[in-house]
Amino acid sequence: MHQSELATQYRKQYGDDMPTLKLARIMYKENTSSFKDLDGARKALRYIEGKLGIKNLKRVKNREFIKEGERPKNPYKLPESDESDYKPFKLTAKRLLLLSDIHIPYHSIEALTATFDYAKKEKPDAILLNGDTLDFFGLSKFCKDPRKRNFAEELKSFKELIAVIQKLFPNSNLYFKNGNHEERYLHFLFMKAKELVGVEEFELENIIKARANGITIIGDKRIIHANGLNIIHGHEFATSFFSPVNVARGLFLRGKTSAIQGHNHQSSEHTESDMNGKITTTWSTGCLSELHPEYMPINKWNHGFAIINMDGKEFEVVNKRIYKGKVL
Repeated sequence: MHQSELATQYRKQYGDDMPTLKLARIMYKENTSSFKDLDGARKALRYIEGKLGIKNLKRVKNREFIKEGERPKNPYKLPESDESDYKPFKLTAKRLLLLSDIHIPYHSIEALTATFDYAKKEKPDAILLNGDTLDFFGLSKFCKDPRKRNFAEELKSFKELIAVIQKLFPNSNLYFKNGNHEERYLHFLFMKAKELVGVEEFELENIIKARANGITIIGDKRIIHANGLNIIHGHEFATSFFSPVNVARGLFLRGKTSAIQGHNHQSSEHTESDMNGKITTTWSTGCLSELHPEYMPINKWNHGFAIINMDGKEFEVVNKRIYKGKVL
């Protein structure tokens, strides 16, 4: 296949939003016999996009990826950048079930049972596993108890949980957001098995999808937009924040917009209005894991989850606590 035809095929597959250099890396990796080097793959993409000068622009027959009349993104021919393309993930649903911090295999059967009993009546059309669904205990950098479950056993338990969720909510779209515990996997590869980084079979996204058919993965610390509500796991900020009141107030001070997070294993809510009367509310959700782990038996954690109703451009957060197996 001609290089320009190959570039056209990949651009159609991955869409206009993927940066050219990132797409070139993928294309070159999968077609090393077609391109001399990475730069050759990048030039093929730039050719079909009409970015190799006026002379080459006139030769491009398929002008599907040429944006006529638009100023070049790099008019001064600055060196190619590895800048990441950070964009929010748009989640569309009418009723979303938000589950944070399950920490398989240290999940609370009692709390999950109470959650599912309640959620079945709500009939969500989407479910978001909002980070730290898996604990990745065996891959952490901390001192590890060898008696605990290993990585393979965690994945087996995860697969079993997904099977339960899909049986209980067969009409719900399932989303999986990476939290700081999921990031342990990539950090482990970087430190212990860097030769496997980039190998398709060892990418976390593919490991998860192999055990959860039809699931959508949300990575790269991306903010989720849901009808004006911003959803994060809680580890997205570069540094932790201090809030003498509660987690939700700390989220407000950092985000300054309506948002909800997990991560801190505490249910809380904070509301403020500006001088024009506009109300901004932030929430934090409880966890669905054990409340008194060995590394922190004394804490302020509680079990909980959230239901987010989305109608038109509005949203309503129902932030539920669980105490002794009962939804409050």
